[in-house]
Amino acid sequence: MTRRASYILALACMAVSLQACADGDAARSIAIVHGGTQPSVAGGTQRFAGQVRIDPLFQAKTPSRLSGGQVTFEPGARTAWHTHPLGQTLIVTSGRGWAQAWGGQRHEIAVGDVVSIPAGVKHWHGATNITGMTHIALQESLDGKNVDWLEQVTDEQYRKP
Repeated sequence: MTRRASYILALACMAVSLQACADGDAARSIAIVHGGTQPSVAGGTQRFAGQVRIDPLFQAKTPSRLSGGQVTFEPGARTAWHTHPLGQTLIVTSGRGWAQAWGGQRHEIAVGDVVSIPAGVKHWHGATNITGMTHIALQESLDGKNVDWLEQVTDEQYRKP
């Protein structure tokens, strides 16, 4: 992970901690979830195409709405089209990938890039066809929901620049 990506992730995690501290007793304790202690899960075929691994980082804890995960895409793998009610931020930590909003251009993303996807924007993201990619995904929940999954990205949509 680049220094910039580590810094951004640390800021996001501090924001979660600061919100928790506003709750009283949380101000006297620090929660640490050690890397590699939560089980990885495979990306399901209704939400992803290709080989995808999801490593949960943290879940939202009231009053915070922020959750995060690390997602690894093998070459050619990608998400389905989807939206987030409060938007999403991606921090690319390795490899190269693509991100695209519905009706927009496909953008190449690489290590250290921070991708901000506005609330409600239909989009997809994943690896390029020849290079894997890993990113940290941060999103907030609205009424307990942080994503709305839609149809798969077709091979034609995926290949179109």
